[in-house]
Amino acid sequence: MFVADGWKDFEVLYAGEQEKYERWGDVFLRRPDPQAVWPVYDNGKEVTWEDLPAPNAVYNRSNTGGGAWQKIKPMPSDWTVGYRSLGKDLKFIIEPTSFKHTGLFPEQASNWDFAGKLISDAKKAGRDDIRVLNLFAYTGAATCAAACHGASEVVHVDSSKGMIQRAKENIQKSGLQDSYVRFINEDCRKFVEREIRRGRKYDGIIMDPPKYGRGPTGELWEIEKSLYEFVSRTALLLSDKPLFVIISSYATELGANAFGNVLDLTCSTKFGGKTVSDELGLPVTHMDLNLPCGQVSRWTPRA
Repeated sequence: MFVADGWKDFEVLYAGEQEKYERWGDVFLRRPDPQAVWPVYDNGKEVTWEDLPAPNAVYNRSNTGGGAWQKIKPMPSDWTVGYRSLGKDLKFIIEPTSFKHTGLFPEQASNWDFAGKLISDAKKAGRDDIRVLNLFAYTGAATCAAACHGASEVVHVDSSKGMIQRAKENIQKSGLQDSYVRFINEDCRKFVEREIRRGRKYDGIIMDPPKYGRGPTGELWEIEKSLYEFVSRTALLLSDKPLFVIISSYATELGANAFGNVLDLTCSTKFGGKTVSDELGLPVTHMDLNLPCGQVSRWTPRA
C-alpha cells in the first residue's frame, strides 16, 4: 500500500462502521467511507461515534440517494489546507459538497510526491523541457504538484467548468501563478485524439478516471469498457524519453493489477520498464491501521 503519511494539516482520526472522522486543518468532518467495514476503536478500545468529540459537520446519506451535510458546530463554507511535497509547499481550498466530497483526495499525496521526484530528478539531470498531462484532473492537486516540482508545462484537462475554476484557484493559492499551466475544459478522449493529430508529446501522464460519467456534450464513459482503448490512445502521446504514467481510480470493481496490466500492454511493450500496482491509503491516527482509499498503478520506463 502507498500510504500518504506526510500530512500535517489533515488526518483521519477514526474510521469504522463505514464512516471516517477527519481533521481538515481546524475543521472536523465525519462522512461515509465504504472501506471502513470494522467497528470504531479509540486507542484499542471499542467506542461509538457518540463517545467521540462532536465534529463540525456530519454527512448523512439519504434513503433516496445522495445526502446532505448536517452542521453541528460553526465552520467556514470553505478554507485552505497545506501539504509539503518534498520540500515544496502546496495549498488547496477545501469546500464540503453535496456529494460528500471536499475538493481534495489527500491519499493522492503519495502520487504527487512520486511524480514530483521523477520530475525534479530529471531536471537535475539536465532536462529543461518536461511536459506533463493531467487527465480527469479534478481540482488540480496533481497539476500543482507537477508545476511546483519543475514541469515546464502542465496541461490540465477536465470536463467540469467548476473543477477547472477551482484548479485555477489552487494554483494561485500555491503561489504557482507564474507556472505554465494550460486549463482545458473538454472531454478527455476528444482532447487526446486532437493531441495525437497535432503530434504533441508528453513526458508524464496522470489520470484519475471515474467509474462512469459523461463529457460536456454527452460522451459516455464506462471504465470497464473504455479504459484500455483510452490508455492505448493516450500512450501515443508519450515522448521518446517518458518519465511516468500514473492511473488511479475509485469506486470501481477493478483491482490495481487490472490497471497495471493495461499499462504493461500499452506502455511496457513499447518502452520496457515496469509497472507497480497497489492500493492508496491513509493512516488512521487513533486506530493504528491504514484506510484503503482506491487503487493506483505507476509505470516508469526503467526496470
